[in-house]
Amino acid sequence: MSRHVKPLALRPHPGADVPGTAMVLAAGLGKRMRPLTATRPKPLIEIAGKPLLDHALDRLRFAGVSRVVVNVHYLADAIQAHLKNRVKGLEVVISDERDRLLETGGGLAKALPLIDCDPFLVVNSDNLWIDGPVDALKLLASGWDEAKMDALLLLVPLARAHCHGGRGDFHMSGAGQLRRRKPRGVAPFVYTGIQIVSKRLFQGELPEGPFSTNLLWDRAIEAGRCFGTVHQGLWFDVGRPESIRKAEEILREG
Repeated sequence: MSRHVKPLALRPHPGADVPGTAMVLAAGLGKRMRPLTATRPKPLIEIAGKPLLDHALDRLRFAGVSRVVVNVHYLADAIQAHLKNRVKGLEVVISDERDRLLETGGGLAKALPLIDCDPFLVVNSDNLWIDGPVDALKLLASGWDEAKMDALLLLVPLARAHCHGGRGDFHMSGAGQLRRRKPRGVAPFVYTGIQIVSKRLFQGELPEGPFSTNLLWDRAIEAGRCFGTVHQGLWFDVGRPESIRKAEEILREG
């Protein structure tokens, strides 16, 4: 069955400026972070003295984002209370998934009517990035090409993917086009959890209910419209309790 979404009136993307609205994915169960997530949602786990969610929101605010749509499911009340009482300088809109966790793609599709610009930023709330010589979000926005892109992913070289145990996600051509790592293979780039996407990604048939953003990326890859750009700063995969200590050690050394 097709999912039809009637978006709000859109604000155009002004050149290389960072989109004014971002979707922050904060609905996951955080299973790999147990036991820390037994009573606290993963986005509120602290690293370097601040919740992961606040690190992401601070970066978005600093880059010029003014509005965030945040999806919630696991321990949703705790995240909503935090957003209401602790977050300043951003308009926050909740996309409620209490009744059913929709995964990354389904969560984006549900929230689409709340997102008032095109393209827009998507940020995972459970990763940590530090800007390099250039603000990572501004770097991403400067690479956006409306004519040829439906998705632009911020990537980090596998060798610089701190606390990450995977074998990479993507290969990238000289022009920035992405293709998948082959099964049992190794790829040189890891997805950071940060991207700019167009609402064109959601056209056509989509599953009703939960589905992964991978479905959307695969469509864009097949059409030659999924691109990447390389993050110049630090990035941490804060997926397990032991990752917190390792990430804090690296940050102290830096």
